[in-house]
Amino acid sequence: MKRSYKNIVFVLVFVAILIAGVIALAVNLKSRETKRCYTIVASNFASYDFARAVTGDAAEVKMLLKPGAEAHDFEPTPEDIIDIKNADLFVYIGGESEEWVEKILESNNISSSKTLELMDDMELIEEEDEHSTEEAEYDEHIWTSPKNAIMIVQRITDKLAEINPQKVDEYTNNANKYVERLSKIDEKFQEIVSNASKNELIFGDRFPFLYFVREYGLKYTAAFPGCSEQTEADAATIARLIDRAKATNTKVILKIELTSDKIAKTIAEATGASVMEFSAAHNVSKADFEKGVTYADLIEQNTKVLEEALK
Repeated sequence: MKRSYKNIVFVLVFVAILIAGVIALAVNLKSRETKRCYTIVASNFASYDFARAVTGDAAEVKMLLKPGAEAHDFEPTPEDIIDIKNADLFVYIGGESEEWVEKILESNNISSSKTLELMDDMELIEEEDEHSTEEAEYDEHIWTSPKNAIMIVQRITDKLAEINPQKVDEYTNNANKYVERLSKIDEKFQEIVSNASKNELIFGDRFPFLYFVREYGLKYTAAFPGCSEQTEADAATIARLIDRAKATNTKVILKIELTSDKIAKTIAEATGASVMEFSAAHNVSKADFEKGVTYADLIEQNTKVLEEALK
């Protein structure tokens, strides 16, 4: 009798645990259904940061480009392609450096409703390369102008509102805060330029800032146009930059992030100038990525650099 009683108690306890488990599973599934985490994949740091700023905690955002890597050498892995296919939204820049995107979208039948090409609906500028004999390409570094960055943030907000209208208020609030910060940085750039004694920048490096200089009415001289594949300047190029730096009494020679400062240092040593970094925000180091450095952080630092460069 005692044995039978123990068996009954065991069965009742087991059934209770089973029922509790089923209920917990149902609640968990319901919770996951109502609070599903939307996923966004972005091709480079700028697009990643804008999407992250808009969504806050309301989505999981992944950057395809590895921190510290050269954007123009990027090749997607099979895992990257799977992430793009499974994402609720894929945000990319477009242009020559991201020609691989169209092939992936077409071969995997990815709907345009799940993608956002940032060069679309933007006022584009042709690349400047007087030595090129090929058909002109449009400069893809649209985000280097804070005003363009503001438009991009708004476009991402609108797209996300279509995909997940339940979060539209959260997206809008996040976007407004980020746009407010970008607007203040834009105003600072305008103030610096209007009060500067000169209006030309010397880059001992590539030059992905056409949208930036056009926005603020600046001139420039650079070792290489756009994001040229060249990394070694010949003697004639260095001599040209040295002559220009002397002619404009330039005290700061600029370089971009994640590149060698060899050319900039050579020019600086010949002219008594210093070398400073002016970020194009195309990528960040692994350390900065892990610290959560943002596009706004980078271009805010650029305001200080620009002020020195235009003295």
